[in-house]
Amino acid sequence: MATVAAPRRFCRCACFYTGNLYVARYGLHVRFRGEQQLRRDYGPILRSRGCVSTKDFQQLLAEDAALAPEFLAAAEYSVSPGADIKGLLQRLETVSEEKRIYRVPVFTAPFCQALLEELEHFEQSDMPKGRPNTMNNYGVLLHELGLDEPLMTPLRERFLQPLMALLYPDCGGGRLDSHRAFVVKYALGQDLELGCHYDNAELTLNVALGKVFTGGALYFGGLFQAPAALTEPLEVEHVVGQGVLHRGGQLHGARPLGTGERWNLVVWLRASAVRNRLCPMCHCEPDLVDDEGFSDGFTREEPTTVDVCALT
Repeated sequence: MATVAAPRRFCRCACFYTGNLYVARYGLHVRFRGEQQLRRDYGPILRSRGCVSTKDFQQLLAEDAALAPEFLAAAEYSVSPGADIKGLLQRLETVSEEKRIYRVPVFTAPFCQALLEELEHFEQSDMPKGRPNTMNNYGVLLHELGLDEPLMTPLRERFLQPLMALLYPDCGGGRLDSHRAFVVKYALGQDLELGCHYDNAELTLNVALGKVFTGGALYFGGLFQAPAALTEPLEVEHVVGQGVLHRGGQLHGARPLGTGERWNLVVWLRASAVRNRLCPMCHCEPDLVDDEGFSDGFTREEPTTVDVCALT
């Protein structure tokens, strides 16, 4: 019986988005890990090519830096020899030790603003749009915007997984292999709040993008706590550019918006090695249905070779 190798899946290196940036204005490829590193490694050559004033340098940072230096430093520490959770927590804000909720700057303010502008252009266009999830009526799925592969997959694989492996090893943090990324929008006359719920994810990242608003704080209960039993939730205010990290099974919701508009990027991080054993939504062995893309993150065991005889 003849067999042939299954088709290979071609990939790209995440450095294309984070460690190998091309600055067209100065005709230079740079590796970016923070402002101090950029000045130290590329200051002389940038000055020789016209990046002289403080304004020039700040404009360079605004144009080419998407990830916050604090986030880059935390991710870089997570893959360093001897890294442990104690050292990582020195680089994050612990919102709740008991609930294992953390916060860290993820995106720079200029990137948040640029992303918001792109989201608003898409929202106003005639392009077909799906709902972000079954709970939110307003927002954007990142794959519809074309940002899933170039932005979210490298973010998960290169940066989030090392952090999550240290923070949540018992929740599949080191085995994340898919995600669902979407932006939710809250505004007067649209969605104003979000009731208690769990996420269809092992782990979640929630980043505040803007705009100007009052109210809308996140609130958290216990792990897989019944919503009716929620009496004294922990409230967490939004900070633009900063991401809140928590377990998908942590009961949570969002308070009513007071004024303005609030946009948040939510990334449901999934580990098939965990959810293949137990669905986080029905708490039963999953009854798999084939779907496209990452779907809900469940996987089947696939053969590594294709039986040619079976195809003829």
